[in-house]
Amino acid sequence: MAGIELSHRARAVLRAVRAGRAEVSCSGMPDLRVDGLPCCDQVTVHELVLAGLIKAPTLILVDTWVPADLTDTGADALAGAA
Repeated sequence: MAGIELSHRARAVLRAVRAGRAEVSCSGMPDLRVDGLPCCDQVTVHELVLAGLIKAPTLILVDTWVPADLTDTGADALAGAA
């Protein structure tokens, strides 16, 4: 997608989400784990969520972890960054 510049780390996070290796916490601003480990850059994760590239889950139960979902915008941004 034009106009979205992604850092190497942001692209890596999006690739992990696309591969089904990431999960997010159910909260107003979700945290992310990849392969069960906390992501080292939650600021980048929050920016990706705010930009609409990663779908934050609907608040189901606080402190619950659910699979992260790459949005169509996120998929387009990742494809454009290749």
